[in-house]
Amino acid sequence: MSHHPALTIDGPLAPAAPGELFSLVDVVFPGQSNHHGTLFGGAALAMMDKFAFVLASRRLRRTVVTAALSQTQFLSPVPAGHLAEVSGQIVRTGRRSVDVEARLCAEDMLTGERTLCLTGHFAMVAVGDEAETPDAVPTLGAVGPDVVRVVEIVFPGQVNHQGILHGGQALDWLGKAALVAATRRARQPVVMASSETLDFVAPARVGDIVETRAHVSSVGRSSMWIDVTMTAETPHQAGSRLCTRAAFVFVAIDDNGRPTPVVGRHAAVPVP
Repeated sequence: MSHHPALTIDGPLAPAAPGELFSLVDVVFPGQSNHHGTLFGGAALAMMDKFAFVLASRRLRRTVVTAALSQTQFLSPVPAGHLAEVSGQIVRTGRRSVDVEARLCAEDMLTGERTLCLTGHFAMVAVGDEAETPDAVPTLGAVGPDVVRVVEIVFPGQVNHQGILHGGQALDWLGKAALVAATRRARQPVVMASSETLDFVAPARVGDIVETRAHVSSVGRSSMWIDVTMTAETPHQAGSRLCTRAAFVFVAIDDNGRPTPVVGRHAAVPVP
């Protein structure tokens, strides 16, 4: 996903197909922040580049790299502890390139307040052997407003000697998606209390696009049950495979770190 100065954009370009709008979320931790306590500009651009890579790979079904970045505007900082949500769409499509319009918003996890922070355009170019563009352009399946979608790319440093994603790294991504789902549901500070189930079904490998989806399945007095699934797909191939499924319990806490009722809970479930 790095810049390649020798690449050029092919043309002419056609309008994007409908139905390709989607969004990804990440949690901004202190390690990603500068001395002001806000997200590094480079880290924000990296999130948007990842978004563009995933969208372009799924559209072209080929290996892609970033050829150019333009029209970048930093509008507002992203504070640590906030969600960073990247959304956008393909605005132009060529035989071997796409132009992706992306924007990054910050969301206060406790209030839901959102701020537009960064916008930009990415030119993504396919590399390697020629491949026919599919007649039916693949689109991303729609998800409900309560479903959190977190997408990652498996890099060599995240796998074992067999090229398979480490279980600990998978757990990190599963837990992150569950945290976002729980916090958005409660709009309160939450902590993980337990892992109810965890099944590794199939491996994810280097170069795969891994998508984690999480949603709150049940709410008790102070606890929330979060169901999470992780799927993987090879960029140049259509279809995905189930890799991992899990269920976590999160607990809402007060300023003293003690369990507190979930605000506006809609289902009474015994707390373990």
